[in-house]
Amino acid sequence: MSHAVLFQLAGIFVLGIVAQWTSWWVRLPSILLLLTAGILAGPVTGWLHPDELFGGLLLPLVSLSVAVILYEGGLNLKARELRSIGGVFVLLTTVGAGVSWVVGTLSAHWILGLPWPVATLLGAILVVTGPTVIGPILRHLRLRGKVGALLKWEGIIIDPLGATLALLVFTVIQAGPGQGGFAEAALVLGKTLGIGVLSGGLAAGILILVLSRFWAPDTLNNPISLMLMFVAFSAANAVQAESGLLAVTVMGIVLANQKWVSIKHVVEFKENLTVLLISSLFIILSARLRLEDLAGLGWQSLAFVAVLVLIARPASVLIAAWRSSLSWPERVFLCCMAPRGIVAASISSVFALSLTSVGYPEADALVPVTFLVVFVTVLVYGVSAAPLARRLGLTQSNPQGILFVGAYPWVQALARILKEEGCPVFLIDTDWAKISRCRMAGLPCHYGSALSHATREELDYTELGRMLAVTANNEANSLACLNFVEAFGRQEVYQLPFPPTKAGVQTGVPLEHRGRLLFGPDCTFDRMEELLSGAARIRKTRLTKEFDYAQFQSEHGAAALPLFVVKPDGTVQVCTADGKVDPRPGDLVISVVDEVKKSEGESAAAGGAS
Repeated sequence: MSHAVLFQLAGIFVLGIVAQWTSWWVRLPSILLLLTAGILAGPVTGWLHPDELFGGLLLPLVSLSVAVILYEGGLNLKARELRSIGGVFVLLTTVGAGVSWVVGTLSAHWILGLPWPVATLLGAILVVTGPTVIGPILRHLRLRGKVGALLKWEGIIIDPLGATLALLVFTVIQAGPGQGGFAEAALVLGKTLGIGVLSGGLAAGILILVLSRFWAPDTLNNPISLMLMFVAFSAANAVQAESGLLAVTVMGIVLANQKWVSIKHVVEFKENLTVLLISSLFIILSARLRLEDLAGLGWQSLAFVAVLVLIARPASVLIAAWRSSLSWPERVFLCCMAPRGIVAASISSVFALSLTSVGYPEADALVPVTFLVVFVTVLVYGVSAAPLARRLGLTQSNPQGILFVGAYPWVQALARILKEEGCPVFLIDTDWAKISRCRMAGLPCHYGSALSHATREELDYTELGRMLAVTANNEANSLACLNFVEAFGRQEVYQLPFPPTKAGVQTGVPLEHRGRLLFGPDCTFDRMEELLSGAARIRKTRLTKEFDYAQFQSEHGAAALPLFVVKPDGTVQVCTADGKVDPRPGDLVISVVDEVKKSEGESAAAGGAS
């Protein structure tokens, strides 16, 4: 293998991950940076040549990668979400998609000057939105109401439907509408739906059987899942072109909604793999563009994108949401959220080649126009999503709320104080008596197990930014941290420290299997119970320039244990065993003060002074 090939292969991964990492730092949609990096590496500098690098393997590799992305998306679709969004979702992916197709086709013909067959195909390709873009946006925003579930379902389901629609259009173009093209398209539609559902459902059933009967070790569960997904995709495509995308989506949905085996480890593996594939795919596909194609994009192309953003999307949403229970803020946000992603980019490359080969040279414009649509829609929707959602009251930009797993009396007292200071709180416990006291005290709570899948799915995470596991069971605390790490991130799940053994060594589970340790190394559950059932009390202290944290420590000494620091802007800092507490004047310190220790310290100080 030559060094040039090796450097290009390594460079694809390096550029992709650096772009993802940079987007996290600067809080911009990652696809913007991925597209920019790919264009710089390909058409601008000429360093990366995907067609020469991969040859005939390029499009098959892209197809398999897209299949993995849609499979991962299907694994996150829960049927219970359809109870509240089902009607709007069906209309949005049928009637709404049809409206978007018609508007896109008309504008492609009248604005871009494409012939009707090519314009119709481009309109079909751009029906798809982008789960690869919408997913990260939704995780960042934590939208209230139904709009988040709607966008997630639409983004994943519309991709195989859009690819199927593009295939039907191409079938009609190839056969000719007057030569039985429509009849052939109907046959293709039936075969695509039937084969896609059958192969996807069969692959899911085989995987469920293998996992439930323990026919494979845990180390092979993910490889077997990936193998069956590839088999379903390739077998479906072998029988009927483009039915593989539907097959892998169906396989993911079936696995996500079955009750026989746990697939959490499968989902986590696919999520990590998807990030790597998306990072690589956008670099590769954007590097395939040519400078002459990009130079040919004029004001007509921008006007075409403007029609998609300002007319096609709002029209499709407003028609689909007519007489629905969606609020107007939710409808407005849906109108302003339809970024295109990797599926549009990949299928445009495939059909551009196919259409050019049957006598439509104008199809060369499909790829650059599609990439322009992807770039502009990601830029517009990605940058505007967060401020628009905040303006419409659908999200909270920096949620500070605390989810307490465990509702013991001292936890309830702590939650009341935090709530008084404007920090949202929510408590979960399996003891009905504790939950009853929470409700009487006006504290939001839930009766059930934090380890239950149903409990985690029913929670409203809009105002919650972190989880504190404070039960008497240290193993249950660790499990709660593992269960909620996906919702809050590893840096925002906490648990009480483990008690020391007789030898004085703290026991516990490894770092990767638990949360961050709360308050202090000795603040075990028994210690907190002992303190707060005795003379210790939870105190609030507002620091000032005259009475800063140094003076606070001087006055209380070892008698005070800081728990939280509430900043003037409402930000809440959780004190941890491995963190440094450095409150400033104006901050509110919430601490446990041991009155006995404090009195002893004052007596000792007075004795020393005398």
